[in-house]
Amino acid sequence: MTLDLFAADAPPLEDEVLDAGAVVLRGFVGARETALKDGLALVTAASPFRHLVTPGGLRMSVAMTNCGELGWVSDRRGYRYDPIDPESGLRWPAMPDAFTTLARDAAAQAGYPGFAPDACLVNRYAPGARLSMHQDRDEKDLRAPIVSVSLGLPAVFQWGGDARGDKARRVPLQHGDVVVWGGPSRLRFHGVLALKDGEHPFAGALRINLTFRKVRA
Repeated sequence: MTLDLFAADAPPLEDEVLDAGAVVLRGFVGARETALKDGLALVTAASPFRHLVTPGGLRMSVAMTNCGELGWVSDRRGYRYDPIDPESGLRWPAMPDAFTTLARDAAAQAGYPGFAPDACLVNRYAPGARLSMHQDRDEKDLRAPIVSVSLGLPAVFQWGGDARGDKARRVPLQHGDVVVWGGPSRLRFHGVLALKDGEHPFAGALRINLTFRKVRA
């Protein structure tokens, strides 16, 4: 499967409301993708992708890194945010301006003006990689939304309820889609189904996800 970048003659995409406070901004990345790709190269050169280990000792199928003031890490000691990359001993690379601007603009479009993320988790999905249902609840500031940017191969986002066992809705995501959730939906369970094989001009046989968060209150 080969996927084209946005076609010039494609009709405008309609945003999709998931729940109160949660929306998929279809194709929101638009012409910003070149700047995002350049920023991604700078971030991963300073802090390369790695597969973290859960507190239970399992290797995560999704490779990740971080940029911004804080980075999300996981090891035998638990899940947490840390200003230092444990592999380099240095601070995480700064969040590229293109990242910050996109996150701010997407949040404002979704009804959350003034969003100022201090952490960006960068996830890399290879075919077969998945993200199990979970809540984003390690942040001290739960008033701020989550902004999640899809790049490269398409994926199926799972949008669940307030409890892990609630039935999850399957939401197809394409390159350039941005999901924003906050307010009454801030602690909804969510995940990503196993990525299927494919090829995309942006990331080859991979999917890249940028997740912006405001950690510090």
